[in-house]
Amino acid sequence: MTAPTPGADGSSPRPQTAQHYSVAPVLDTPDGYVAPGMPGVPVAGYAPTTPRTTPRRRTALALTLALLAALLSGLAYGCAPLRAADTLGWLTIAQAGLVALPLGRLGGRNRLLPPLGALLAAGALLTGQLTEHLRLLHAEAPTPHHLLPDTLTTWRADLRPLDLAFYAIALIGGFLLTRRTANRT
Repeated sequence: MTAPTPGADGSSPRPQTAQHYSVAPVLDTPDGYVAPGMPGVPVAGYAPTTPRTTPRRRTALALTLALLAALLSGLAYGCAPLRAADTLGWLTIAQAGLVALPLGRLGGRNRLLPPLGALLAAGALLTGQLTEHLRLLHAEAPTPHHLLPDTLTTWRADLRPLDLAFYAIALIGGFLLTRRTANRT
C-alpha cells in the first residue's frame, strides 16, 4: 500500500513521491469498533444486552421479611409494659410501617402486595394483643392448663370499639404504606 508523505521530497517543484508500507496504517477508528467479519462482531439483528433500568423485584424475600417484621413487631407490642396498654394502640401505625417497608421496597409494584401488607399489619396487631393477654393470664396463674382458649376468651371479653378502630388503622395504614413505598423506588 502506498501513501503520500508530506515534505518527503523537500521543497522541490516535483510532485510528492509515494511511501511504501509493509503493513497497512492504523486508521482512526472509534473505541470498540470491530471490522465486519472479524471475531467479536455481533450477528446481524442481534442487539447487545443493556443494563437493567428497573430494579429487580424479590417478592419471596419481601414476603419473608414482612412476615418476620409482623411477628417481631407484634411480640414487641405485646411485651410492652402493661401500664401503657391504653396508649399502645397508636403504635399500630409503626407496625404497619415496619411491615410495609420490605414489601414495598423489595416487592415493588406488585398488585397483591398492598392487600397483603394490610393483612400482615392487622395480624401484627392481633399478635400483639394476644401476647399481651397471654402475659396477663400468666401473671395471674403461672401454670394454666388451657392457655390458648383462655387467652382468646379474655381477648374477646376485653375487645373495645377503640380496638376495632386500631384494626381499621392497621388495615388502611398497611395498604397505603406498602403502595407508597413501592412507588418511591
